[in-house]
Amino acid sequence: MRLHSSSLHGSLRDPVLGSIGFLNEVMSRYPEAISFAPGAPHPDTLENIDTEGYVGRFIDYLVQTGRSQEQARRLLLEYGPSRGIINGIVADALRRDHGIDAPANTIVMTVGAQEAMLLVLRALFRPAEGVLAVANPCFVGIVGVARLLDIDVIPVDETDIGIDLDGLERTCRSARDDGRPVRALYVAPDFSNPGAARMSLGCRRRLLDLAEREGFLVIEDNAYGFTAAAGAELPPLKALDTARNVVHIGTFAKVAFPGARVGYVIADQPIDSSGGGTLLADELAAVKSVVTVNTSPLCQAVIGGMLLEHGGSMIELSRRKSELYQRNLTCLVDALDRHLGDGAHPGIRWNRPSGGFFVRVRLPIPVDTALLEVSAAKYGVLWTPMRQFYLDQAGDHQLRLSCSYLDPERIEEGVRRLTAFLSEEIECRSDSGNSG
Repeated sequence: MRLHSSSLHGSLRDPVLGSIGFLNEVMSRYPEAISFAPGAPHPDTLENIDTEGYVGRFIDYLVQTGRSQEQARRLLLEYGPSRGIINGIVADALRRDHGIDAPANTIVMTVGAQEAMLLVLRALFRPAEGVLAVANPCFVGIVGVARLLDIDVIPVDETDIGIDLDGLERTCRSARDDGRPVRALYVAPDFSNPGAARMSLGCRRRLLDLAEREGFLVIEDNAYGFTAAAGAELPPLKALDTARNVVHIGTFAKVAFPGARVGYVIADQPIDSSGGGTLLADELAAVKSVVTVNTSPLCQAVIGGMLLEHGGSMIELSRRKSELYQRNLTCLVDALDRHLGDGAHPGIRWNRPSGGFFVRVRLPIPVDTALLEVSAAKYGVLWTPMRQFYLDQAGDHQLRLSCSYLDPERIEEGVRRLTAFLSEEIECRSDSGNSG
């Protein structure tokens, strides 16, 4: 049987689903180019990961807490519960490190943060009822999931101190008047991907107050909070959540390693039903049982062992990584200042985040995939167009630079190439426009 694209789900033709694949394809065609495109962990963070040793450490923990050696071994080799097997260890770490008091039964271990997003949106949204608000620009993963599930998405502008709360309030009012209220809001309060914005403490508190008044849930993505400089940490939204309005999503991809594919979601919202009260976490576990069945127990064991080896602390597990990313971010911003900040490049501006992996650069010319091809082929430097992260045209003159995967000398050389590219291409296109 031959299939026609029109007979398949409409999301498969959405540009969001193809954006990551396109970047990977461009990188494969220009392997010698310096790439500021991937937001992947630095290769140095993947060294000396003793997976066998961490599994052994976790098995020892299981034995110490009451299982026999055989029971512990079988726990790692069988399917295991959909909810997960390291929930208690994760709950203790969240309480110790971030002030999040989430009992183990409110946590579901997932196949990365991406599965957590799928489970949460599937559980929360009924067909044609309610909309998902997202910070604009927004991580393509959450928008892609919404497209797969036929959930309408509404953008709300992101500012340097977090989401535009006045704009969000207007959005809630308008959506409610249209009969499809905002059901949930997705935000990444700490150094968001791709915008790199960080929500101030005041904005966090005001957002929770607004969620309570308007009756929507906040889906908090906490992938980059660990990169904050020591002493500059802010509490996650979930730590401030006294009304259970926040569903918190986390991942071990950056603080441990991405190949484990282990994330988690805290969903402590009570669910009332005729069959008795449950938690949203129970419903997510039920959805997961027909999606991935369970998160690999062996992978969970590696993460559990890593946490135990670092005193049960995510902060201790990620400390060296945080310092590396702080170093890289400083190198990138300093290099931009030296090469582009002398006043000779009018119209080029960039933000100055205090953490995370990303810096946004605004140009006086449109930024698209054709410009990326020129940058890669002629100048040997790759980056990411920002337009794929926006639900409107606000990002058409922006690009994203990621500093996570490179060493300082490659960052310096990459910015030198970027400067040559921007100087020549902007001048060329300006002259072309003037001659026209």
